Amino acid sequence: MSIDWIHFTPWRSLAGGLLIGAAAAAFILFNGRIAGISGILGGLLRPVRGDTGWRVAFLLGLAGAPLAYGLVAALPAANVAADVPTLVAAGLLVGLGTRYGAGCTSGHGVCGLSRQSPRSLAATAAFMLAGFATVFVVRHLPG
Repeated sequence: MSIDWIHFTPWRSLAGGLLIGAAAAAFILFNGRIAGISGILGGLLRPVRGDTGWRVAFLLGLAGAPLAYGLVAALPAANVAADVPTLVAAGLLVGLGTRYGAGCTSGHGVCGLSRQSPRSLAATAAFMLAGFATVFVVRHLPG
Protein backbone atom coordinates (compact mmCIF):
# COMPACT_ATOMS: atom_id res chain seq x y z
CA MET A 1 0.00 0.00 0.00
CA SER A 2 1.25 3.48 -0.78
CA ILE A 3 0.09 6.97 0.10
CA ASP A 4 -0.83 9.37 -2.67
CA TRP A 5 1.23 12.24 -1.25
CA ILE A 6 -0.04 14.74 -3.81
CA HIS A 7 -3.61 14.36 -2.55
CA PHE A 8 -2.76 13.71 1.11
CA THR A 9 -4.34 16.56 3.09
CA PRO A 10 -4.16 15.78 6.81
CA TRP A 11 -4.53 19.37 8.03
CA ARG A 12 -7.54 20.16 5.88
CA SER A 13 -9.07 16.82 6.83
CA LEU A 14 -8.48 17.51 10.52
CA ALA A 15 -9.97 21.00 10.20
CA GLY A 16 -13.01 19.59 8.38
CA GLY A 17 -13.50 16.91 11.03
CA LEU A 18 -13.25 19.47 13.81
CA LEU A 19 -15.80 21.71 12.08
CA ILE A 20 -18.22 18.79 11.60
CA GLY A 21 -17.83 17.75 15.24
CA ALA A 22 -18.28 21.30 16.51
CA ALA A 23 -21.33 21.83 14.31
CA ALA A 24 -22.92 18.56 15.46
CA ALA A 25 -22.23 19.44 19.11
CA ALA A 26 -23.62 22.95 18.69
CA PHE A 27 -26.69 21.62 16.89
CA ILE A 28 -27.61 19.23 19.69
CA LEU A 29 -26.73 21.79 22.35
CA PHE A 30 -28.74 24.67 20.91
CA ASN A 31 -31.46 22.82 19.03
CA GLY A 32 -31.74 19.59 21.02
CA ARG A 33 -31.66 17.55 17.81
CA ILE A 34 -29.29 15.13 16.13
CA ALA A 35 -27.58 16.48 13.00
CA GLY A 36 -28.50 13.46 10.87
CA ILE A 37 -29.01 14.60 7.31
CA SER A 38 -31.52 11.89 6.40
CA GLY A 39 -33.70 12.78 9.38
CA ILE A 40 -33.53 16.48 8.63
CA LEU A 41 -34.38 15.95 4.97
CA GLY A 42 -37.02 13.34 5.81
CA GLY A 43 -38.73 15.85 8.10
CA LEU A 44 -39.35 18.05 5.07
CA LEU A 45 -41.17 15.24 3.30
CA ARG A 46 -43.75 15.08 6.10
CA PRO A 47 -43.65 18.64 7.45
CA VAL A 48 -44.82 19.62 10.91
CA ARG A 49 -45.99 23.18 11.52
CA GLY A 50 -43.13 25.36 12.79
CA ASP A 51 -40.54 22.67 12.04
CA THR A 52 -39.68 23.51 8.44
CA GLY A 53 -37.61 26.71 8.69
CA TRP A 54 -34.62 25.29 10.55
CA ARG A 55 -34.59 22.21 8.30
CA VAL A 56 -34.48 24.33 5.13
CA ALA A 57 -31.82 26.60 6.67
CA PHE A 58 -29.69 23.59 7.65
CA LEU A 59 -29.89 22.07 4.15
CA LEU A 60 -29.20 25.41 2.46
CA GLY A 61 -26.15 25.82 4.70
CA LEU A 62 -25.04 22.31 3.82
CA ALA A 63 -25.29 23.07 0.11
CA GLY A 64 -23.88 26.59 0.47
CA ALA A 65 -20.80 25.67 2.51
CA PRO A 66 -18.74 24.50 -0.49
CA LEU A 67 -19.70 27.68 -2.34
CA ALA A 68 -18.49 29.80 0.59
CA TYR A 69 -15.29 27.76 0.79
CA GLY A 70 -14.78 28.35 -2.93
CA LEU A 71 -14.65 32.09 -2.26
CA VAL A 72 -11.54 31.75 -0.09
CA ALA A 73 -9.76 28.71 -1.54
CA ALA A 74 -9.71 26.65 -4.69
CA LEU A 75 -12.21 23.81 -4.68
CA PRO A 76 -10.74 20.39 -5.44
CA ALA A 77 -11.52 18.97 -8.86
CA ALA A 78 -14.45 16.56 -8.80
CA ASN A 79 -13.75 13.28 -10.55
CA VAL A 80 -16.72 10.94 -10.71
CA ALA A 81 -15.71 7.65 -12.28
CA ALA A 82 -19.23 6.34 -12.85
CA ASP A 83 -22.00 6.77 -15.38
CA VAL A 84 -25.41 8.24 -14.57
CA PRO A 85 -27.28 4.90 -14.17
CA THR A 86 -24.65 3.72 -11.68
CA LEU A 87 -24.95 6.95 -9.70
CA VAL A 88 -28.74 6.69 -9.65
CA ALA A 89 -28.58 3.06 -8.48
CA ALA A 90 -26.01 4.00 -5.82
CA GLY A 91 -28.18 6.86 -4.58
CA LEU A 92 -31.24 4.62 -4.35
CA LEU A 93 -29.26 1.96 -2.46
CA VAL A 94 -27.94 4.57 -0.03
CA GLY A 95 -31.48 5.85 0.54
CA LEU A 96 -32.73 2.31 1.11
CA GLY A 97 -29.90 1.59 3.54
CA THR A 98 -30.62 4.82 5.37
CA ARG A 99 -34.24 3.74 5.87
CA TYR A 100 -33.29 0.25 7.04
CA GLY A 101 -30.50 1.57 9.25
CA ALA A 102 -32.77 4.19 10.86
CA GLY A 103 -30.34 6.94 9.96
CA CYS A 104 -27.37 7.92 7.86
CA THR A 105 -23.65 8.03 8.41
CA SER A 106 -23.78 11.55 9.79
CA GLY A 107 -26.48 10.70 12.31
CA HIS A 108 -24.97 7.40 13.44
CA GLY A 109 -21.25 7.92 12.77
CA VAL A 110 -20.84 11.45 14.06
CA CYS A 111 -23.70 12.05 16.47
CA GLY A 112 -24.58 8.53 17.60
CA LEU A 113 -21.04 7.40 18.33
CA SER A 114 -20.33 10.57 20.28
CA ARG A 115 -23.38 9.76 22.44
CA GLN A 116 -22.10 6.16 22.85
CA SER A 117 -25.22 4.71 21.24
CA PRO A 118 -24.92 0.91 20.80
CA ARG A 119 -27.31 1.06 17.83
CA SER A 120 -25.11 3.68 16.17
CA LEU A 121 -22.01 1.59 16.81
CA ALA A 122 -23.63 -1.38 15.08
CA ALA A 123 -24.89 0.79 12.20
CA THR A 124 -21.50 2.48 11.70
CA ALA A 125 -19.73 -0.88 11.75
CA ALA A 126 -22.18 -2.12 9.12
CA PHE A 127 -21.62 1.01 6.97
CA MET A 128 -17.87 0.62 7.15
CA LEU A 129 -17.84 -3.12 6.48
CA ALA A 130 -20.18 -2.69 3.51
CA GLY A 131 -17.91 0.05 2.16
CA PHE A 132 -14.77 -2.07 2.60
CA ALA A 133 -16.44 -5.04 0.90
CA THR A 134 -17.71 -2.90 -1.98
CA VAL A 135 -14.28 -1.39 -2.63
CA PHE A 136 -12.68 -4.83 -2.51
CA VAL A 137 -15.20 -6.34 -4.93
CA VAL A 138 -15.19 -3.40 -7.36
CA ARG A 139 -11.44 -2.72 -7.34
CA HIS A 140 -9.85 -6.13 -6.85
CA LEU A 141 -12.12 -8.91 -8.11
CA PRO A 142 -12.91 -7.91 -11.73
CA GLY A 143 -9.32 -8.76 -12.73
